[in-house]
Amino acid sequence: MDVESFSKTKAMELPRNVVVGHDALHAVGEVCQSLKLGKRALLVADETTMKIAGTIVEKELAARKIKATEFLIPDATWDEVREGEERIRKGNLDFALGVGGGRSIDVAKCASFNAAVPFVSVPTAASHDGVVSSRASIEKGGEKVSLVAQTPIAVIMDTGVIAESPFRLLASGCGDIISNLAAVKDWALARNLRNEYYSSYAAALSELAARLVIENASTIKPRLEESAWFVCKALVSSGVAMSIAGSSRPASGSEHKFSHALDRIAKKPGLHGEQCGVGTIMMMYLHGGNWQEVRDALLAIGAPTTARALGVTDHEVVQALTHAHEINKERYTILGDEGLTLEAAERLAKITKVV
Repeated sequence: MDVESFSKTKAMELPRNVVVGHDALHAVGEVCQSLKLGKRALLVADETTMKIAGTIVEKELAARKIKATEFLIPDATWDEVREGEERIRKGNLDFALGVGGGRSIDVAKCASFNAAVPFVSVPTAASHDGVVSSRASIEKGGEKVSLVAQTPIAVIMDTGVIAESPFRLLASGCGDIISNLAAVKDWALARNLRNEYYSSYAAALSELAARLVIENASTIKPRLEESAWFVCKALVSSGVAMSIAGSSRPASGSEHKFSHALDRIAKKPGLHGEQCGVGTIMMMYLHGGNWQEVRDALLAIGAPTTARALGVTDHEVVQALTHAHEINKERYTILGDEGLTLEAAERLAKITKVV
């Protein structure tokens, strides 16, 4: 009898240092020095986040004799990524830091990936799990695309700064974490129907982060550093789950497809995590899961659960539902290959009280 030889291999890229807590910004210089990242860095921020945190980061780096070159960006576009990459190459820079919300971090992680240098993530808000992941959302050719990017070698989350950021951003981060519930169900479905690779370890970690946020929803409050601490830790778990899986599968499924479809369709879309939260209510219903639990948790946190609260129209939500299956087609979810009919989409949105 021939015994098939074992031939599995798996590569995981995980952050080496994660610092979460009060005044964590002041650890930036020390962390970069201990990781021996080099003496020249590109610091990507926007005007606001430069004032909030960038200046402190610059001082802390300078104290360790690391020179930071500022690169202030208006938005996360492909042009900014190319510009950042060029600055790293021309300046012979050793690593990049993204200081700010999603935009600065996405540009820094993409530019550093393209230029093959390490990347340090310094978020000023906990609005989505991109602060720890190896994917970036960049505007290219007039639409948002998800690109492979550098996994951060270090993540520094200052809970004092994050607690002071608008609460809407923290609530959005909660929506993104809770959305892991639907994503994991979609992943299991793809394993069962399409024999897709599935990591039960990554799935369990991702689901755990979502469960913790749901169970503690009533304690997540504005301007409370304890809340910021809690959400930051859950975002890190979510990001690590993606690193273990080697893809965004444990944290991105049908609910993310809905959010991306809404980005394309709505005149004025909501925040990414907010839309994913609303998407999760509806996708959990399709999965036969406890969608009411998701809705109640989002309401307790103060995150949107309806089209109106998102600032989009009922029509836009229904349209996004019917087009969601067209996004990232190779990723199989509960929406299948055909998607929802208009009648099914209207019924789904009504039953789950989204419209």
